[in-house]
Amino acid sequence: MVNGKSKYRKPIASLSLDLDNQWSYMKIHGDPGWETFPSYLDLVIPRVLDFLAQRQLTITFFIVGQDAALAKNQAAIRSIATAGHEIGNHSFHHESWLHLYAEADIEQEIRQAEEQIYQVTGQRPIGFRGPGYSFSAAVLRVLAQRGYYYDASTFPTFLGPIARAYYFMTSNLSRAERQKRKALFGSFQDGFQPLKPYRWSLGERIHQGSEPQLVEIPVTTLPIFKVPIHFSYVLYLSVFSPALALLYFRLALWLCRLTCTQPSLLLHPLDFLGREDVPQLAFFPGMSLLSDQKLVILGEAIDLLCRQFAVVPVGQHARTVAETKRLPLLKPRPRLTPEVTWRS
Repeated sequence: MVNGKSKYRKPIASLSLDLDNQWSYMKIHGDPGWETFPSYLDLVIPRVLDFLAQRQLTITFFIVGQDAALAKNQAAIRSIATAGHEIGNHSFHHESWLHLYAEADIEQEIRQAEEQIYQVTGQRPIGFRGPGYSFSAAVLRVLAQRGYYYDASTFPTFLGPIARAYYFMTSNLSRAERQKRKALFGSFQDGFQPLKPYRWSLGERIHQGSEPQLVEIPVTTLPIFKVPIHFSYVLYLSVFSPALALLYFRLALWLCRLTCTQPSLLLHPLDFLGREDVPQLAFFPGMSLLSDQKLVILGEAIDLLCRQFAVVPVGQHARTVAETKRLPLLKPRPRLTPEVTWRS
């Protein structure tokens, strides 16, 4: 930063990857066998790192603590930090009903993941993304108390209930399990959340200091229309027409520039994996494609992003906007009350 201005010649954008593993998708879907923690990290992490290295990109990986705790995953996870990428916290158990936890259990969940991630990577996370975009005032308070700088869990879209209905329709969940997931992907009201970064006002002081104010970096959706634009959706559209998928992404970037929105976009491991890699996850949208097909479309979309924006990790995005702009201060609106402490 120089005289309150960003050092970048182009507007910045941030890029992250939620490192959800095979077992976590099976768990959320209600499939048996997830308890053995089947993993594709040895396959997907080298593929992702090579893809990023070809483009000289440094991004944020949000890592699940349970994966970091398992010896079979640790070499692959360590290679992410060795390659110079930022490491974020994606919870320990990857339960999309984190917002239903009691506050003491939220603290344990975040701390346990943090400790395992630090032991493997040597990085102590300063950023958090809730599994399934789950967040609450209690989650935000715990993050502030533990010294986190930013949260990246909000997903401003009106389509959350539709995504949840599709998910329930294709799942193997019991009635009780569906009840736990009743706020998965958020509500229609989430579409009114801001797209641009802001600070959370949590209404309390910690250790007799100033009020904690986490920076929030929302996952960017299409400006004005608030429909998803991250890469899993682009790849899903490419099943029907690669040209249409890339046209949609060009429109999204154009609207971001028109509205002065600095996008924060996310990747998932399944963006790099095809039907030949993990046939067990064929129920996911876009998994009818081969990995080579996905990598071609994904490469074109990421290259479009890089031509128009300076792509940085989410932590760097948060610090840059906090240092160069006066961010709005928002209070978290009430969500579901944690009447019961849900645990695995």
